[in-house]
Amino acid sequence: QVDKNAELVARWYYCALSQEKLRRPIVACELGRLYNKDAVIEFLLDKSADKTPMEAASHIKSIKNVTELNLADNPAWSGDKESIKGDKYDDIQSACFICPVVGLEMNGRHRFCFLRNCGCVFSERALKEIKSEVCHKCGVPFQEEDVIILNGNKEDVEVLKKRMEERRLKSKLEKKSKKCKSAESASQQDTTEDSPGPSKVKDGKDSVNSSSGEKRQIIFTKSSDNENSAVPRKVNKAASTTTKRSIADSEEKSEAYKSIFTSHSSAKRSKEECSNWVTHTAYYF
Repeated sequence: QVDKNAELVARWYYCALSQEKLRRPIVACELGRLYNKDAVIEFLLDKSADKTPMEAASHIKSIKNVTELNLADNPAWSGDKESIKGDKYDDIQSACFICPVVGLEMNGRHRFCFLRNCGCVFSERALKEIKSEVCHKCGVPFQEEDVIILNGNKEDVEVLKKRMEERRLKSKLEKKSKKCKSAESASQQDTTEDSPGPSKVKDGKDSVNSSSGEKRQIIFTKSSDNENSAVPRKVNKAASTTTKRSIADSEEKSEAYKSIFTSHSSAKRSKEECSNWVTHTAYYF
């Protein structure tokens, strides 16, 4: 049979992963086991093929699966200095951490638990005697599902396993729903970019973007007069340009009209009238 005292010491004074003495920073998993934080980080970073599978940390997939504990020091704890020589008795009942509310030592004789939201550690007696929905130490609100028992029995571990699986399923579903929403929003943005934008109506100098059907009707009724008045002006301009071109390009031009331009024969000078190349001016053709 396993010695109960030795089992308690192994659970409450040593890391469940590296089997070294617990030293700060201390973390706890969702099943209530105690670890050194550096041991958990080394375990997660080691991705070699020769990595030995650890049952105590098989459910830890990332550093988010553990919470750092906010522990209260025991003022009566003298440390390991007394037992260096080996000539003194090691008191197993004393522990380096206590409950900040009741004052019980965290040595395994009493049931302890921690809050998953803030990481504060209390004895189960303190939570039962002083019932509140807020942490006694830091004031963070919590629920019954956030209370995790440290080093509980088999029944406690089974309950904590069910809660852990439910939390992970919820987180996966939430991530999937967020991805679907982001994909839908992206597709909607693409469709809006491809589709033509809102119609713009010019009313004098200002341009107005019509966002609803009613506004569009009102704007169009206001701008209909201006548009109708602007149409004949454009027509008159086009007619004037066509008449000018028809006069300039018509073959039946009068000699008087042709004589206006410098390309006419009357405007050209004969060789006798031309000046020397040294003294010619801009009127030389």
